[in-house]
Amino acid sequence: MRLISEDMRKQAVTTAVMKEMDRRSIHEYGLPGAVLMENAGACVAEAAVQGVLPVDGSVLVMAGAGNNAGDGFVAARYLANRGFQVRVVTAVEESACSEDAAMYLAVIKKMGIEITRWRDGQHVDKGDVGAILDSLLGTGLSGPLRAPYDQMIQAVNEADAPVVAVDIPSGLNGDTGEVATVAVKAHTTVTFALPKAGLYLGEGPWLAGRIIVGDIEMPRSVYPSGASAEPR
Repeated sequence: MRLISEDMRKQAVTTAVMKEMDRRSIHEYGLPGAVLMENAGACVAEAAVQGVLPVDGSVLVMAGAGNNAGDGFVAARYLANRGFQVRVVTAVEESACSEDAAMYLAVIKKMGIEITRWRDGQHVDKGDVGAILDSLLGTGLSGPLRAPYDQMIQAVNEADAPVVAVDIPSGLNGDTGEVATVAVKAHTTVTFALPKAGLYLGEGPWLAGRIIVGDIEMPRSVYPSGASAEPR
């Protein structure tokens, strides 16, 4: 696991390219998706500790249902193990989570981390948390947001806390940088393997904040020709 802070915009890829890198890592090389999720969550936690979280701060993880949420659940475990007070708010019931995300959610539940479901009209109290991890939506977003994701994103933006976005700010199109409804305004975005094109287009630069690339240790041969895990 490695964090790269240098500018890697010249190596930015589309979401389709990233999806193919995932597919090849899992299906051609046999690298379990849960391992990639573990590495991604570790990157998020480390970036939060290094540049965002106060020493004695609390963390609120806002989570969706898919792999992006799973990354957030892993990060929650790492941060709790390091002594941070962590709580998780999910957009969906546990049964609606992807298989890998559900596995990691079960782990943090057994650890005693507070996990609640988002309620209509809920908000995040200003000054109540040291930082927020945005693991609501990843790069697979297309079209307008549905409830409760729009409400949860609005609550994140209204909270008086720095935000670490997991892979991409929720609500931002990973290819075009467009925002169909509303998107998270992040202090830091931890994106994985290679940066996504939408982070540098349209609303991307304003919403993403500081961009850090987390090396999640995919086989180097799955990277597209001319791209690498190293800044250029």
